[in-house]
Amino acid sequence: MKEIEMNRWDLDHWEVVNVHKNWKKTMVLLLLAALAAMSFLAGCSNNSSNGSEPNAEGSKEGTSSQQDDQTKHEISVSIYDRGNVPVEEGTIENNRWTKWLVENSGVDTTFVAIPRNNPAEKLNTLFASGAAPDLIFEFNAAIRNQLYNQKQLMPLDDLIAQHSTEYKEFLEKYPIIKKLTTKSDGKMYEFGRISGLNHNVVLMVRADWLENLNLKAPQTTEQFFEVAKAFTEDDPDRNGKDDTFGMALSFASGMVVDQMFGSYHEASSDSTWVIENGKLIRQWNRIKAAMAFEKRLYEAGTVDKDFVADKNGDKSKQDFITGKLGMIGMVGGAGAAGLQAYETLKQNDPAAKVIIIPLPESEFGSFTANVTPPVQTTGIVNARAKDPVGVMKYVDALVKTDTQHTLAYGFEGTHWNQGTNGCPAVIDEAKNKQELSWNMDFTMLSSPGLDECSSFKNKLDPNDPLEQEFIGLIEAAEEAYISPERPIPLFTHQVYFPAMPEDIELIRKSAEPNMFGNIYTKAVIGGSKYSVDQAMEDMQTAWKEAGGAKVDEWFDNWYQENKETAVLTEDIYELNEALKQ
Repeated sequence: MKEIEMNRWDLDHWEVVNVHKNWKKTMVLLLLAALAAMSFLAGCSNNSSNGSEPNAEGSKEGTSSQQDDQTKHEISVSIYDRGNVPVEEGTIENNRWTKWLVENSGVDTTFVAIPRNNPAEKLNTLFASGAAPDLIFEFNAAIRNQLYNQKQLMPLDDLIAQHSTEYKEFLEKYPIIKKLTTKSDGKMYEFGRISGLNHNVVLMVRADWLENLNLKAPQTTEQFFEVAKAFTEDDPDRNGKDDTFGMALSFASGMVVDQMFGSYHEASSDSTWVIENGKLIRQWNRIKAAMAFEKRLYEAGTVDKDFVADKNGDKSKQDFITGKLGMIGMVGGAGAAGLQAYETLKQNDPAAKVIIIPLPESEFGSFTANVTPPVQTTGIVNARAKDPVGVMKYVDALVKTDTQHTLAYGFEGTHWNQGTNGCPAVIDEAKNKQELSWNMDFTMLSSPGLDECSSFKNKLDPNDPLEQEFIGLIEAAEEAYISPERPIPLFTHQVYFPAMPEDIELIRKSAEPNMFGNIYTKAVIGGSKYSVDQAMEDMQTAWKEAGGAKVDEWFDNWYQENKETAVLTEDIYELNEALKQ
């Protein structure tokens, strides 16, 4: 798919890829067969269940599906609170969509708000007090894995087998979901969805500045540095002032620079684990090269000296749309967020031109920026849930095609009419913004990867000149970031990282914030007083002293034991190609 959820990539000959793992080849063939036999708009209908009602322990067998349907079900469900619900619409716990979901599912549901900016803290508090929701939706795999390690989650195999129709059918069509939601004890603990491999972060460049300076879009990291320097020093906007920067380093922009070198770190953690010479290792050389390059950009004056304070990248985005920044890594840059930024930039400077380019190649190869995984696991069930059957009934309602369609587009005749491309066309943008735009977190079991109309590109008007220009940017992003020629810079996508034992996770959590927050940043901005070599020595010493060798050993042992069955980077691209068939 495309865009904010985004697009796919093009592999010319996925069938001749050397599939060296038997289960993987079988899985891809199963997916192809399933996809050929069905369409997304065809399948979910049968609401009967040959299930059973739970007793106090949730395990009584033999009750009829009719009794299931007649039983009053009461559950609690988590929902992210982003603070974006219009006052007139109520709250995230009580609004038009919570009421519709209760009516549509037939399950009396209480919604529990979880702050989006810090869900772990709230969830930990709720579990500690025994007040955690029955059904929890959480994107962060580390949070879900922690709850699994703490034995806070309910295994789902029997619940699905005995009480589900819709989700059970979904698992049968897409067996990869079961694979990804099964933990080390052989049981499923998560609900999943098909999201499609989509670009999430893109590198945007001022094309008119390139033209003004007679430069080409950078294809290598060295060319990138030269362009950043020229954008800073050579008056690219021709206003006669020294008021521009070449690149940003805050938030997503810093991630983009790291990923040029196949490194992947955030403010408090690092995931630069790669397969090298048959072993799974942390690639220190990539980390060092990325850190040295950031330091070089900083010392050359090509970035805002206060980038560390720009935690979420808002300042750099403002600089870009006001014509003060030449290159930026932008979350959703080829989606709704990017279109909004592009519109504002064009309002500020109608002559502005923007291109989206692949990440420049480094000595380690060519890589993509952040992408969303083709399959996501997003839902878990509290082990203490009092009404597991009610949870399953609610999940079945969420995965039904008409539920997904309504949550995505609203109601026909009210929010949309049939468009010329066969997809829903918005009737009133203002009405949809007021009533629909904030409900995305109710869709965490929807499968946009199976719905072409969910593509942001298909929501744009090609007859609108600005939107037509932006469609071109989306297509450039699809080509640049959804390709096995520029893969994920890790052994697998972060969301498919293995669930680590608590002692291993504790070592990472205790060591990495200091290493990849404090030490890394200090090296970038520390000048001659703190060299990259010294930072690397300090980083590796901190890792060793925290017990990092134990983590290194665990990761490689996991790889050696699971490499034939784990979902690795090459498998992600094979799966994504299969989903296109």
